[in-house]
Amino acid sequence: MKVIRNDWQLYLLILPAVVYVFIFHYIPMYGVQIAFKDFSTRLGIWNSPWVGFKHFIRFVTYPNFKKIIWNTLSITLYNLMTYPIPIILALLINELNNQRFRKVVQMVSYAPHFVSTVVVCSMLILFTDNNNGLFNHIIRALGGTGSDWLSKPSLFPSLYVWSSVWQSAGWSTIIFLAALAGVSPELYEAAYMDGASRLQIILHVNIPALAPTIITMFIMRVGQIMSLGFEKIYLLQNSLNLDASQVISTYVYEMGVRNGQFSYASAIDLFNTVINILLLLVVNKISQRSAGVGIW
Repeated sequence: MKVIRNDWQLYLLILPAVVYVFIFHYIPMYGVQIAFKDFSTRLGIWNSPWVGFKHFIRFVTYPNFKKIIWNTLSITLYNLMTYPIPIILALLINELNNQRFRKVVQMVSYAPHFVSTVVVCSMLILFTDNNNGLFNHIIRALGGTGSDWLSKPSLFPSLYVWSSVWQSAGWSTIIFLAALAGVSPELYEAAYMDGASRLQIILHVNIPALAPTIITMFIMRVGQIMSLGFEKIYLLQNSLNLDASQVISTYVYEMGVRNGQFSYASAIDLFNTVINILLLLVVNKISQRSAGVGIW
């Protein structure tokens, strides 16, 4: 209590954020119980009859269960493989001595983050159009044969992942650049005096300094491995690529919003959340034992 009294101004500053999280993230959690009920809007959450694990069993025995899980995992694991890109970009930007050029590179790489998902999806649809798309014009100019990219399920994961890399890689470098800014200049001076090259400094000074941040961010990414953003998938989805684009989030939307099966949709989402939490706990434990770094 003494600490709170001494720093009450700081606690006052974070109070609005705490209140916001409590109201919009914790209070609504009582509604999770509808995953174990046959929810009826007439009866309400509390009075709807309990059915136990009926909806979970229904999802696991759903004929397309394996396909939905595979689509979700394949895209998220593919996306996880691009995790080193912001790290490499941060290391490269950190090596730029020309401050003006450095600012230009940062601005160009950060800018796509501020483009809305709707606009990015619209650009993808236009660029991959079979008749007038930019990608097909380039392919035909080089002597190849154009195609309707979004109609091919095999290309959907790559279009999703690499457009996400373009949009978010520059913004993600901010965290790693902040970590690099905390490296003591004395380490660089000692390395230069020992005759280390720039590559050796990156390998033996910068990367070890980044290691705790890299591990922490990786753990958080793994904790979201079953969560795939609904908006972008849904905007790029069509009847021809459905074999690759039907993921958990779009299935929840279809069942919950379009079909009104709220209990079933809640059960699927809760199933997804529990898997994410378990993965987060396991990876965090492994990281703590092997590297001594964890998120708690």
